[in-house]
Amino acid sequence: MTPELSPEVAAARRDGRPIVALETTIVTHGMPFPRNVETARAVERTIRDAGAVPASIAVIAGTLHVGLSDAQLDGLARTEGVAKLSRADLAVCLATGGTGATTVAATMIAANLAGIDVFATGGIGGVHRGAEETFDISADLAELGQTPVSVVAAGAKAILDIPKTLEVLETHGVPVIAVGQDSFPAFWSRVSGLRAPLRLDDPAGIARAHVMRGRIGLSGGQLVANPIPEADEIPAEDLAPVIATAQDEARAQGILGKDVTPFLLQRIFELTEGRSLEANIALVLNNARLAAGIAQQISALRRG
Repeated sequence: MTPELSPEVAAARRDGRPIVALETTIVTHGMPFPRNVETARAVERTIRDAGAVPASIAVIAGTLHVGLSDAQLDGLARTEGVAKLSRADLAVCLATGGTGATTVAATMIAANLAGIDVFATGGIGGVHRGAEETFDISADLAELGQTPVSVVAAGAKAILDIPKTLEVLETHGVPVIAVGQDSFPAFWSRVSGLRAPLRLDDPAGIARAHVMRGRIGLSGGQLVANPIPEADEIPAEDLAPVIATAQDEARAQGILGKDVTPFLLQRIFELTEGRSLEANIALVLNNARLAAGIAQQISALRRG
């Protein structure tokens, strides 16, 4: 199928200008109103200021939209009960005329359908702690192994089992590229205590690697692990007891599946007195700037 492109995105596609895809679960499930829509607009503005075109992605009344108007974004931010769409439920939502926000996996699928190479997000999903019993592993990891989109994220969310997440990414053949450092970042924290498998320090090198994967026929994308700016981070040692408390509460309340991450993020927000939200916003804006630079370099390579 062909997604519905906004006029801005359609013009950029026609002219071969750089585009950066954006998910929308950060709007519907990641932040309270009005911070959600304010942040979404700030991310779009950051991408434009960095020389690329933003393409926020969502399903609205059964139509897959790549690029949202201000009215559509505001409506999505205010709507309650919006579905959280991944690979498993994207087609059903479209077929039944539903409305849903896209996760990393669904955003990658939509971006690929629209011919967009780069996607900026906060952090990817991964292997949840206790997955050896629950088998709770995000579809984001398998999507990275099969859909050719480079995803710029501040690593994996610190609530996850990061060592197992990196192992699963390796199994799926996903290049995990830390930017500017050897350590794999952990969302709110710059370092996870684990070495990243690969390191590249500039958008041009990341763009060349993305284009080369296509040239040699490799499926899948890249995970570009961009650490949160130092001034905005919450050190891992400060977060560890907070995350442990939130995890214990989730288990005690029997929270499972897609409900786990929103619950944990909300509790961490409360336990850090809002500090986690401010860090989240800072890292998303940082990822948007880098993604715009990568998209510009990919566009230049394709033209050249």
